[in-house]
Amino acid sequence: MAKFKIIVSDPETGKSQSVEVEESQAVPLIGRKLGEVMDGAAVKLSGYKLKLTGGSDKDGFPMRPNIHGGVRVGAILSEGVGFHPSKPGERKRKTLRGNVITESIVQINMKIVEKPKKSKKAGKPKAEEAKAESAPTEEAAQTT
Repeated sequence: MAKFKIIVSDPETGKSQSVEVEESQAVPLIGRKLGEVMDGAAVKLSGYKLKLTGGSDKDGFPMRPNIHGGVRVGAILSEGVGFHPSKPGERKRKTLRGNVITESIVQINMKIVEKPKKSKKAGKPKAEEAKAESAPTEEAAQTT
């Protein structure tokens, strides 16, 4: 069965966290493509919206968004994921993985697109809420 190590990055803070999912929790990820936005509940982060940004397979070959399917191919690259040229105009044949998550993928990279919305009451400490409720309003003070 599939087992994935998922790296979730937060672009606002620059921090990332690692989550491991396996078996029944990993099934919703199989068949997804890079660039898709999905619900974070599949990765134990309910309320979040996550975007699939990349990954690598069991042998360390990176996933590339412009290679379709879950296959491993040898492609001639001039730049981008999987190859960074040292000289201008340099090209090289590199082995890469397609943009679909399969069972041979080991690591999946995601970034947070949307965080859960916080309610107004959740932001106030309990002591301030108690004072606000017990304090008389201005209208009540003027009528007495």
